[in-house]
Amino acid sequence: MTEQEDSNIVNERSDGMGQIIKLRRSEPFTVWVREINIEAARKQILSQCSNRQEESDQMSLPLLRVEELKMHFPVRGGILSRQTGSVKAVDGVSISIREGETLGLVGESGCGKSTLGKSIVRLLKPNSGKIIFKGQNITNMSQRSLREKRQDFQMVFQDPAESLDARMSVGQLVSEPLVIQNMGNRHERNERVFELLDRVGLPRTAVDKFPFEFSGGQRQRIGIARALAVNPDLLVLDEPVSALDVSVQSQVLNLLMELQRDLGLPYLFIAHDLAVVKHVSDRIAVMYLGKIVEMTDAEKIYRGPRHAYTKALIEAIPVTDPSKMRDREPLEGEVPSPMNPPGGCAFGHRVNASQYERSKGMDIRLEEIESGHWVSNCPCCVER
Repeated sequence: MTEQEDSNIVNERSDGMGQIIKLRRSEPFTVWVREINIEAARKQILSQCSNRQEESDQMSLPLLRVEELKMHFPVRGGILSRQTGSVKAVDGVSISIREGETLGLVGESGCGKSTLGKSIVRLLKPNSGKIIFKGQNITNMSQRSLREKRQDFQMVFQDPAESLDARMSVGQLVSEPLVIQNMGNRHERNERVFELLDRVGLPRTAVDKFPFEFSGGQRQRIGIARALAVNPDLLVLDEPVSALDVSVQSQVLNLLMELQRDLGLPYLFIAHDLAVVKHVSDRIAVMYLGKIVEMTDAEKIYRGPRHAYTKALIEAIPVTDPSKMRDREPLEGEVPSPMNPPGGCAFGHRVNASQYERSKGMDIRLEEIESGHWVSNCPCCVER
């Protein structure tokens, strides 16, 4: 560019995309001329690629990651109420849930499933371990910080009659999370309540009624609507259909699957009925006495279970066709006490497994035997 040409430039600016725009005099007109700064454009492109890579890496991470979580309840006794022991309800559990995925958690009553769910949403504070939600450790988060965070994860409880305040109307129950999170004005909250009632299949006239005026299935729909009010990123479903009639169970399950399809919600689905869990889950984790003993894809765990306890649960599923009845042996023994668990494999101790002595003193934990299939490394309950 010559000195004469430089003298014709009357203004110069950047458009923010690596291009310099100059205003030149060119008789008899004044025109805009665009000159591309190649180096600046290259930096802009590299920055955009880096941002996209970070977003991709973030999406590949699990939405929820639980690492070695323990929830032990103290047992007190004596005149001074000193701690004499502890109930090991959850004892070193590690799981993960990705966007749009349903992880089914199954096991006998009292194995720690509900305690794990309540610990994940921080209704209970774990003794140790980590709960990583959306890349943030919420294990030891303060109650003030948790109050803001709770809109990201919600829970649907087993008994809707107990979880819904009988003194509050349906409108008050569903809008309460919005009030607590200070979301919208009164008119917007009312509209949101009507929208949620429509979505869960309840009439808008239900807004002024009370929980005792509804059936069990309808009450559970109210609980689901309340959980959805703040647009959570994760739902923990604690046996949401176990208290319902069989005919109503399918309706609620279909509703949950429809919501997941429309909203892309991931679920932690807690149940003791393997047939129900198979219907809704992508992956299944089997829990026994506070520990996960097997975890893999739903189809794989039914087609080729590896742990003896998983096999026993599958064999216990009722068969509706009498012509296809199968021979099975009921489980023997009693579930060990979580206050005083055995020194080796808890299930091997229950069934008097021949190799139980080998498990004593072992650090029993999950091992990946094939891609995505995790099984306890217990020598007495898993065929190698």
